[in-house]
This record gives sequence, structure tokens and C-alpha cells, in this order.
Amino acid sequence: MEVVNSKDQKQVRYAGFWLRFVAYIIDDIILGFIGFVISLPFIGSIIFSALTIADAKGDTEQTFLGIAGILGAVFMLITATIVAGWLYYALMEASKQQGTLGKMALGLKVTDMEGNRISFGRATGRYFAKIISGMIFMIGYIIAGFTEKKQALHDMIANCLVIRK
Repeated sequence: MEVVNSKDQKQVRYAGFWLRFVAYIIDDIILGFIGFVISLPFIGSIIFSALTIADAKGDTEQTFLGIAGILGAVFMLITATIVAGWLYYALMEASKQQGTLGKMALGLKVTDMEGNRISFGRATGRYFAKIISGMIFMIGYIIAGFTEKKQALHDMIANCLVIRK
């Protein structure tokens, strides 16, 4: 065990790989539901655009507009999904609760190296550093099971810890 804060000599218990994995699954289910709700208007736009193409009957301008509508809706859906995930993780991990709903359900929180709450900027950096963690066969995530402080690569990049409350 390591000391988080030398003033009050608190013992810290790091969150291991499997606890973090279960928290991720809970968060993924929640984000899946949020994504479904967000996607409904975009799916409607895609269907409308597809019907526009079907009704075109050789009108190239109408066909072009239908294709542009589909591509625009897909682009906006991808953008909305990325923004929703980023805001979910960054806002919640920078909040007073210091964790997402999945982490809260398992009694985990994200801190800086001294055990303090992280800023929105650091939470944002941690979120986007997860891209690097997942790049090569998820090795950046897996190393959390083998490092002294149970840190994944994105935790190391953002100078964060995930600990048990």
C-alpha cells in the first residue's frame, strides 16, 4: 500500500483491471442507451434521404441531395456519439463523484497522483488518451493488471489513478 496524502496518512487501494473492466461494461451499456436515443433523429434523416433517392427516378440533382443527406446524417451521428462519450466520461470524472456511473456503482474514483479530484481538462486528456491505450490489441488497458499502481496507459499519460473509495 502507498500513502496518498502524508498529512492524514490515508492508505490507498488501487482499482484492479477486472473491477475497472466491469465498470467499463456498465458505462458502455449506459452509453449504448444514450447513443440509441441520440441516433433516432439521425436515423430518421437517413431514411428520409433514402426515400428521396428512391423517388428521384433519374433526377440526378435529387439523387445527389439524397446522398448528401445520408452522408451528412452519418457524419453528424458519428460526431454526436464521440461528443456524448467524451462529455460523459470527462464531466463525470471531473465531478464531485470523481467517476462515471459504472465506477460509482463499484466504489471507484479517478484522482490525480495525490488523491485529489481531477480537472475537466485532465479528464478530457485521459479520455482521448484511451485511443492510444486501445491501439495495439488493447495493451494500454491490459497493463493496468501489471503495473504497481494498477494504471492503464491513459492513466499514466494523464497522471491519474483509479482507486477504491
